[in-house]
Amino acid sequence: MPLCSPLNLRHCALALSLSLLAATATAGPREQALTIHSRIAGVPPSPAVLTQMSQLISSGDTAQAVRIAMDNDGFYRATLKTWVTPWTNRDMTAFAPLNDYTATVMGLIRDEADFRDVLVADVLYTGDASLGLPAYSPNDNAHYQALQDSDAKLGESLVRQTQSQLTDIPAAATAGVITSRAAAKAFFIAGTNRAMFRFTLLNHLCRDLEQVHDVTRTPDRVRQDISRSPGGDSRVFLNNCVGCHAGMDPMAQAFAYYDYEYDANTDPDAERGAIHYNSDGTTDPVTGNRTEAKYHINARTFAPGYITPNDNWLNYWREGPNAILEWDPTLAGSGSGAKSLGRELANTGAFASCQVEKVFTQVCLRKPGNAADRALVSNASAAFAASGYNLKQVFIDTADYCKGE
Repeated sequence: MPLCSPLNLRHCALALSLSLLAATATAGPREQALTIHSRIAGVPPSPAVLTQMSQLISSGDTAQAVRIAMDNDGFYRATLKTWVTPWTNRDMTAFAPLNDYTATVMGLIRDEADFRDVLVADVLYTGDASLGLPAYSPNDNAHYQALQDSDAKLGESLVRQTQSQLTDIPAAATAGVITSRAAAKAFFIAGTNRAMFRFTLLNHLCRDLEQVHDVTRTPDRVRQDISRSPGGDSRVFLNNCVGCHAGMDPMAQAFAYYDYEYDANTDPDAERGAIHYNSDGTTDPVTGNRTEAKYHINARTFAPGYITPNDNWLNYWREGPNAILEWDPTLAGSGSGAKSLGRELANTGAFASCQVEKVFTQVCLRKPGNAADRALVSNASAAFAASGYNLKQVFIDTADYCKGE
């Protein structure tokens, strides 16, 4: 009878498990170097690099071995692009072109910058001018598409710039990738701007709305477009809708002056649109103030509901079950505009642990699943914050932990 016949599958599974455990237990420096390089750069190392990395691992300097793997441009073109691109679109697909959101995350990681800047800073990374790319334009993605199609090394070609100098958005209104063109196209387009809040929460705090559902918060800032009696039953609102909207609507108010504008007649796919911001002194003809018209849509659904007058946001989730997100006690829990909301979110404990969990899944090819994994996530999250939010260090710590797998 063949060893792996249908009658002997249990024995086969046991044998395979034991062989994998044995391989893990006996993985030497060369095998570990190969694992690290393949997972960090997405490709095997050259013989010379393999030797160099294995020697470093043998001497106890795994961190430097991981840095060598990061020097391979595959870390940017393959690993980081595949990792970040799903954050930039509603479909959460990695099969989308390079854009300003993805490039900015790559640049912050490469430069070992404070990664909280991803939701706060007046920053945007572009391709180096020496590459002869189309100039950056707030109205299309041609610059980044050309950079992706070029032979340039992304790890060496990205240049940090100020977003306010490249776009019409004032410096005080910039908020890292929140105000990038790619994010605006995906999450400010049409709708009510709640999508920007939801996807920022999902991508950067690893929580979707169902996971922060809290029906105990005051619903005084829930907008007019939300029925208080869906289907004629007020219990649906009180037991379901309010759980998201009571906390989300007061914070999504931070985006009240933003939109993504394009000509739907000539550009139905919105490929030539741009982020728009109502600067001080602007009056929207529908609202009569700086608030975008989308914040007043479907006002007759519940006329007594909240009418958004400005971009002053308030965080009701600092109390109640969502206090578990570990809000920074030194911040006020309220403010005006996207930048201050980005700071509120980026300074949570959930933001730090989310980045570590995502890196773990990317590098270890699995989610944290046991006590040792969870301890690594906890320790790496604390180290991430202590390092000044240097995300490269998280990749190093995680690659070291998973190098024997």
